[in-house]
Parts: sequence; structure tokens; C-alpha cells
Amino acid sequence: MWIVSWGFLCWLGLWGIQNPAVHAANPIAVNPPAIPTLGCWFWSQAEFEPEGYKTFLNMVKDHSPYNLLTTSLRIPRKELLEDDTHAQIKAAALYAQQCGIPMVLDLDVRLARQAFQREYPGELQEQLILREVDLSSSGPVEVEIHASELSDHYTARTTPYISLRGALRRVYAYTRGPEGIDPASLRDITPDCSVVESSPERIKLILKRNSDENAAKACVMVSFTHLTPDVFAPHLLEFQRRILKRYADVPLAGACKDEWGFPPCFDGNPEKNRFWYSSARAETYAQRTGGRDLLADCLLMYRGLAGQERARWAAVNHFMDMSRLRNGAVEQDFYLAVKEIFGATAIVATHPTWWPYPEAREFEKNGLHWWAARRDWAQTDEVTPFAARTSLCKKWNSPVWFNMYYSSSKSDYEQQVWASVLGGGRVNYHPLYPSEKRSLENSRALLRGGLMRAESRVRLLNFITHSPLDCPVAVVFGHANAMNWAGGGYNDVGMSIADGLWRAGYPADLIPSSEIDNGSLGIDAAGWIHYGPQRYAAVILYHPDFEKPGTARFFHTAASGPTALFRCGDWTKDFEGNDFDGQAALPASMTVLPDATAAVSAIIQHLRQRNIPLQSPASLSFGSFGHVSSCPPVEGFCRLIDGTVIQVAGTRNVAGDPIRRTIRIGKHEAVFDAEGLAAARLDENGKLLALAAGGLREFSAGDFHLILPAPLDLALWRDAGNRFHGVVQGHAGPLPEPLRALTTDWVALSLPNVLE
Repeated sequence: MWIVSWGFLCWLGLWGIQNPAVHAANPIAVNPPAIPTLGCWFWSQAEFEPEGYKTFLNMVKDHSPYNLLTTSLRIPRKELLEDDTHAQIKAAALYAQQCGIPMVLDLDVRLARQAFQREYPGELQEQLILREVDLSSSGPVEVEIHASELSDHYTARTTPYISLRGALRRVYAYTRGPEGIDPASLRDITPDCSVVESSPERIKLILKRNSDENAAKACVMVSFTHLTPDVFAPHLLEFQRRILKRYADVPLAGACKDEWGFPPCFDGNPEKNRFWYSSARAETYAQRTGGRDLLADCLLMYRGLAGQERARWAAVNHFMDMSRLRNGAVEQDFYLAVKEIFGATAIVATHPTWWPYPEAREFEKNGLHWWAARRDWAQTDEVTPFAARTSLCKKWNSPVWFNMYYSSSKSDYEQQVWASVLGGGRVNYHPLYPSEKRSLENSRALLRGGLMRAESRVRLLNFITHSPLDCPVAVVFGHANAMNWAGGGYNDVGMSIADGLWRAGYPADLIPSSEIDNGSLGIDAAGWIHYGPQRYAAVILYHPDFEKPGTARFFHTAASGPTALFRCGDWTKDFEGNDFDGQAALPASMTVLPDATAAVSAIIQHLRQRNIPLQSPASLSFGSFGHVSSCPPVEGFCRLIDGTVIQVAGTRNVAGDPIRRTIRIGKHEAVFDAEGLAAARLDENGKLLALAAGGLREFSAGDFHLILPAPLDLALWRDAGNRFHGVVQGHAGPLPEPLRALTTDWVALSLPNVLE
């Protein structure tokens, strides 16, 4: 047996430990293991003091199990392309290597916005604002429109997305009834308007006295240009790569792209009178719609034209689909560029999720592009529903998801460390505790008590399995329908079905129908619908209005396979808004259900008939950001796709409660006496393949029996040649004889010291 730090193990690679003569002093971490332990590091001004980065790194090196840090700047007037910023980050990265905790750095273009503006002043993001006013026959009408105040986590302590200039784009006059604008009354009156003021803060204009009885209203369309790159900017990808190349000489483990998209829209744009706009986007829109004018169609999307419902549906579908596709393309190019510039093993990390729920605010931000934003491990944040987390695992063939979590209560972290395991994931520790963000004391608070002890036990799972959570159901929601405010299914992605299944003990993956269109949701050779490694016993198509014909073809092919098919919601229109008979297009064997409640009941009944085993129900709830979704408990069990069963217990003591029970694993049973964590995988004959446990005293399964003289954290697994390998942690001195009898290939991990 030989002893290493967790950071040193990170350097050697999780499965490649061969040479016990390697010395563990002054380890230099290069690549993280297959599943790391993630912590967040947000730089303040203190990190820019001479060697100021050492304080945080020394602290987490000694008192946490972190072996990878997702790192980002939060400093006024510090941009990535400045020489002093680069120099300090390079020095910090070198020291982080020495500490065995390499950095994955946020290298987003929004941290170099002023540099982008200087180079491409005509490629900045515009917000188009529409204001409807009443015209007057008695005199001119004065209209004043103010720029929006845009801000997010990149701007709270740096330079906000200030407005740089305003411009009048167009003014229309018309009459409007209950069915929308009367097309016969619509005319462009822009030449008849006088601009009184056009500044970065506001636009004032005068509309002449109305002398047209057929035009009682006017819509004023103005745009404000903000200090951030246009998502559709022609040089955006080139500039993004330039930043990465600037840091190619820094010993980073990889790079982050965090909450990418348009500037945040905190109210979801309820009036639908604001649009992310630019000349580049207008050109792209015209190309994909056969030459349609985006400005004119913004009025159509806003108020609608009588008799042109089909055109309005299609306009919204194309506009929102553009958001999803373009933001996904920017993310994909970032991923590929990181691999090209920093090497194939470089990590692309942090979450594409912003508003942590698939709803209107996220539609505005990025077109709900989460499933198009590639990461090396599935990444989410805050209270993103578990159904989305697990589906992202399947999309990226990720063994676990990481959720960047923060709270003002440390007890919430203590809940999430175990709930995350039961939901197939891990916590990326964001230190917001107890009050002000990003202070060193917030980070210290997480390192006190038993939280890091719990996380150290969780990491034992990384040695015995690389399999995601088994979710027997997929809820496939109509992506276009959910985002189309002119249709009947707006802002509803079927979370009520997904949550209902999780609460019943049947975890479900939430998947957008766009994953059918791009080929990610597939049908395997045996006829199962699958998403990455996950085969589904049941799939429900939710609110499929506006789907493309490929969706019908997909389910017709799947109808002959073993996956049971369900549908909730009508399909009466295609993507272009044309009439469509979805009932006839979809297979007759697909069970049609009237609502979400009926869907949950029918799917549960089907799973029971097929003897799909339960997992612990998601009995807790998340309740923030305007939504409530289901969350696993802190005590219970789950099953992974590879057959591993995991039992956790952390109700009374976050480091782990006693687990003295018999656990069902397939057709067989395993008996544990452990603390906090007990996990095992058996083959079809009941033979032990892998075991991980905290405070293990006794374990038995089939003809395998292990009794230890004292509780011990360990992981044990067989290789392809049937030889055992093992890891223990927090153990000093010779290994107990029962472990030496199993194998001589043991590695001992040190435990982090509890911060006083």
C-alpha cells in the first residue's frame, strides 16, 4: 500500500496507478481523473495582490477534497486580454498545479467586451424595443423609450452591459382588433416622424397628427446597442478563439463557458415586445425564411396580423430556433477550440444553464440550448430540475452531472451532497455562505464541519463506476411549441410529468424534441429508443404542435420496438404553421393521454407491469426561482445503468449515518454495515464486481464476506482479468489482514483536515 493525496491521484489518472515508487511530495497535477471533485473559485481584487491567490489555494489544498477548480474573474475593470491579468492568472495556475488542484478558467468573450468593442464596434448586441401608442387626430404625439438596464454575474462588479447608442428603426401605423392588426391598414410612417433625441439612454420622437381614419395606433421600433458582442457577430468565433490562444501558455486544465447567451431577461419578456436584434441576425433570418424582413416580422410576432396566424406561428418558430442553433454553435466552437488549443484532454466545464428551469427566461436567454452546449461532464446550476441534469448526462455520455450549487444556508449544501448522489450527480461547490458572494469567509464556511468528509466519501464511487443514473422514462417535449408564445403550449415543457415520475420512484429524463431532429435521440439495433447509453422502457411525446415531419417518422420506426410510446397533447400544425394531422402521422399504437396526471398514472402502471424496479422517490422539493421541482432525499437508494446500486444516509450527520441493511441488487442481495455510503455491483450470478462504502465494518454478497476490525472508507473493484484493486482513505498504518488477503494493490488516500 502507498499513500497519495487526492491531487496527486489526479495527476496519475484514476485507473493508471502502477508504480508504488512514485513519490508523492510536491505533486504536479496535469489532468483530473475521470470524475473530479469540483470547487468554484471566484477571483476578487484580493487575488490580484502579490501572491494573493495563495491564500485560497492553500486553504482548499489542506481542507477540501477538491482536485479541480472552475475559476472566473469578478473584478472591476479587469479584462482577460490585459497583460497584467494574464500574468497573474499564469502565476496562479502554476501554483495551483503545485497544490494538486488545477484550474479550469473562464475564458468567455464577455470578460473581454471592451476589447471586442474596440475591434468590432459594429458587431455589438442590440435590443429592439417595440412600443404601441395611440395616434391623435388633434395634434402630434411624443414618444419616449428608455434603454433597458442589462446586467448579470459578469457585470455585477465589472462594467455593466451599458447602452452605447440608440436608433429609431421603424414606425408603423395601423388599426388593431381582437384578431390582431388589420393588414389593410398597415403602413410605414417612419419618414413622417421626427427624432428629438437619440442618445444611449433614450430616444424621443414626435409622431405627426393623425389624419388617417384607418390608422388609430402606431408601433415605434427602436434599438439600443449594448456593450457586449452580438451573438450573431461575424467575428465572434474568431475573437473567442483569440482569447483561448492568448492563454495557451498558461498551465490550465481547460476552460469554462458559463451561462452563455444573450443578456439576461429577468422577466421573460411577458409583452413580447423586446427582441435581441442585429443586422447580422436580420440577414440570417432573411436567409432561412426566404427573404422575410425581421423588423416587419417583429411587429407580426408582437401583435399579430388578422388572417396571418400561420405566418406568425412560423415567424416565432424560426426566430426562437435561430437563438437555439446559434448559441449552440458558439458553444460547440468553444468546445472544439479548447481541445485544439489546450490539447485533447483539456476540460470544458461549467454550466450552460442560466435561469435554472426550462422556461420563458431561458428561452429568451439562449433558446433553451442546454442540450446543444457540449461539456466534458454534464453541467447545470442552482436548482435546475433533476430530470434535465440526468438527460444531459445521457447526451454527453457523462458518468455524472455536476450542479454548481450555492445557498445562504450551509444545511442546504449538506442536503445536496447526498441528494445529488441519489440523483446521479455531484455538487460543484459555489461558496455563497453566509451572506456576501465570493468572500474568502464564504469558502471557509464550507470547509468546516462534516461536509467535506461527506464529499470525500462520495468520491469513492468514482473508483467503481462510470455509469449514469438509470432513468427508465423519457419525457420528450415539443421544443418549438414550448417556446412559441403565439401557440397553445407556451412555457410548458412537461415538467409536471417528469416530476410526477421522480416522486413515484421512477427517474425520468427530460429531452427536447430538437434532439430527434439532430439525431441524438436514437433507436438502437434492438429497437429500443435510447439517448446515449440509456434505453427507455417508455417515452412520452409531450405537446408536439409545430414539430417537423421527422418526429413522426422517428416514432413510426420506434413503434415496432420494445419501448412503449405515449403522447400528451395534440399535433395540429407543422413547424411552418401549416395544418397537420398528427393523429394520423403518428403510430396508432402510441397511447394518447388527456393530461399530465393521466400520463403519470399510465406510465407508472406500464412500468409496474414490466417489473421495472423502483428507486427511492424524490420526496423533497426545490422551491426557488419561481418554480418547485422534485429532489431526491438524503437517505435512500438509486440504481445506475451498469447495475450498481447506491445507498446513502446523511439525515442526522452529514458525514454519514449508519447503514445496516440488506440491499437488493438485481436478483441478489448484499448486506452492509457502513456509514453514509454503501454501493455495490454484482454480476448475474451474484459475484461481487465492485464495492464502495464509508466506515465499512462488514459486507457480504453471495460467497464474498468481508469483516473489518475497525470502520474503514474503501473502494474495491475487479479488473477485466478478475483481479481486485482497492482504495482506502483516512487510514494510517498497515492494512487489515482481510484486505491484504484480497489484493496487494491498494492505494491510501489522505483525508482533508477539517478547518477549525
